[in-house]
Amino acid sequence: MSKIFEKLIDLLLEKRVDFEVMAHQPVETSEQAALVRGTSLESGAKAIVAKLDDFVMLVLPSNLKLDSSKIKKLFKTKNFRFADDDELLKLTGCKKGAVPPFGMLFGLETVVDEKLLDQKEINFNAGANDKSIKMNTKDYVKILKPKIEKISQD
Repeated sequence: MSKIFEKLIDLLLEKRVDFEVMAHQPVETSEQAALVRGTSLESGAKAIVAKLDDFVMLVLPSNLKLDSSKIKKLFKTKNFRFADDDELLKLTGCKKGAVPPFGMLFGLETVVDEKLLDQKEINFNAGANDKSIKMNTKDYVKILKPKIEKISQD
């Protein structure tokens, strides 16, 4: 069991929110994750770690793509790139695709795309590619208190 998974479960228990843990075959893409979970792609919360002036976490529905120009404008920077595999592992202790959308667990500022709030429940990988969590979106926002912006492509 990964340390991140344990930290995440501890956080959710401490905040006394309902959630469901799903164990499944290892997945690498959002599409595979939605399929094995039996959930919609839109309800998947995709966590992306990016390097602007500092590293940040960007979270959006799995069916959408990030708009780097909106991110640059939001953070008033010309710099934007995705964290590479080594940086991701060093920052989060997770491999690509396994990072849960809780930047606070890693000391990262988190920005959530406003369209994710259209979902009643969200699903996300929980520190490993073979474990997911399903929870109420309102509880997610209440715990995380993220900046909510339009960061996906139109």
